[in-house]
Amino acid sequence: MRFRDRIAVVLGGNSGIGLEAAKGFAAEGARVVITGRDPKTIARAVADIPNCRGEVCDMADLAALDAFYAGVGREEGRIDALAVNAGIGGFSPIPAVTPEFWDEVHNVNLRGAFFAAQKALPLMGHGGSIVFTGSIGAVLGLPGNCTYAAAKAGLRAVTRNMAKELVERGIRVNQVSPGPTETPIINRNPGMTAEDVEALRQVMTNAVPMKRLGNAREVANAILFLASDDASFITGIDLLVDGGSVELR
Repeated sequence: MRFRDRIAVVLGGNSGIGLEAAKGFAAEGARVVITGRDPKTIARAVADIPNCRGEVCDMADLAALDAFYAGVGREEGRIDALAVNAGIGGFSPIPAVTPEFWDEVHNVNLRGAFFAAQKALPLMGHGGSIVFTGSIGAVLGLPGNCTYAAAKAGLRAVTRNMAKELVERGIRVNQVSPGPTETPIINRNPGMTAEDVEALRQVMTNAVPMKRLGNAREVANAILFLASDDASFITGIDLLVDGGSVELR
């Protein structure tokens, strides 16, 4: 019960890694608040997670973030653990990348993630923890991944600099970077057909030394560790959960 009597907020907690993290926080005693863009999946998640409430919030919409955190302040009063997990996919060959596509990906995965953490800070105090969900794409070269990788590389830099700036306030900031993981986001890459997605899934599987995709629970377990007091002497790290995809490449 590492999170007994604590408030955990999971942005993008309605599916995939975020949903498993929300379930984990609740199972270990936390009061959980989740967000997402789909009211139906939020409702299903809240029905399945004890001591949990959910709100529709698009992380790219800064006004929506302000309204969400105002609600957390009224209802919960504080945030002890913040998991910034919301994100979108974005694979496209370089010649096909448009400014609109670039902005769509970065407005959520980098700009939105930064401001989601920044705007939570007034509700966080000494002992608080922020965990970003990054990607091994930040450190690997992969055809078609330029836009997404640039956003996640920026997020990796945000993690380290934010950790340095907040350390004196007693707030730890870390990042979990999944490798190829079976989550709903793999099916939501703009411009990709079902055949493209299946081909991508096979390429990713073949690239993992363990020869399988990870699952959402495996990544969520890393988020819970970094958010907990078990990681009380850890800040500024990027924890790879990738079946050896980076270090054993």
